[in-house]
Amino acid sequence: MILHYLGVFLIGVIVGFLGGLFGKGGSAIATPMLSLIGVPGFIAVAAPLPATVPGTLIASVEYWKSHLLDWEVVKWSIAFGVPATVLGSYLTQFTGSAPLLIVTGIMVLGFGISFLVFPKERENKTVIIENVSTDRPSYWHLRLLLIAIFIGLISGLLANSGGFLLAPSYARILHQPIKKAFACSLAVSVILALPGTIVHAYLGHIDWMITLVLSLGSVPFSLLGAKVAIRSSASILERIYGLALTFLGIFFLFKL
Repeated sequence: MILHYLGVFLIGVIVGFLGGLFGKGGSAIATPMLSLIGVPGFIAVAAPLPATVPGTLIASVEYWKSHLLDWEVVKWSIAFGVPATVLGSYLTQFTGSAPLLIVTGIMVLGFGISFLVFPKERENKTVIIENVSTDRPSYWHLRLLLIAIFIGLISGLLANSGGFLLAPSYARILHQPIKKAFACSLAVSVILALPGTIVHAYLGHIDWMITLVLSLGSVPFSLLGAKVAIRSSASILERIYGLALTFLGIFFLFKL
């Protein structure tokens, strides 16, 4: 039993650091890792949701202190993403998840390859805190609306906070610098994780001891991951992120 919870704690450490580093809650990574150490299916899906909330919030505050949050992106994403998440959670009783997982895996893989092949961040040896830009792409609000609704639905259907799609969508579709995309993704992920947490808690799918142990590992390392990302070269960070997304996309598709 002690070894079992030690494994859960180490998963929390990994998920927390990667979540803070790459701007996502981490539940999409935690679920398969928990399954590998023998945590039952529904618990492996649901327990990471409340566990990632405090770490994600702390990491988001670190980005906010560095003036990397674009509040208009955050507000619009929450306003339209939360209802879509609730709808997605409700639709799980009618829909199968396999087709959605395939589409998600293809999207994540495509984003990963795009960051590797077509990087947009320039080499810069000096780490500069990026101010929020007022330069928006065409049909900016429509793009943001579609991102929020689509990823909100996926978040509800797959019982995660959607951060593994939010950050690359902000970077590629909204043309945000990579660190701002991470910052906004973390802030929105905190809120999008709440409806799923409430539903799964009501259904009895959450093992609160596993959630607690995950949190003990993830919270401090989420902060560490955010600090590392903020102080890293944006161009190097983008390429590492591309590798991580490519691996995650292949993993998604391989396990189906």
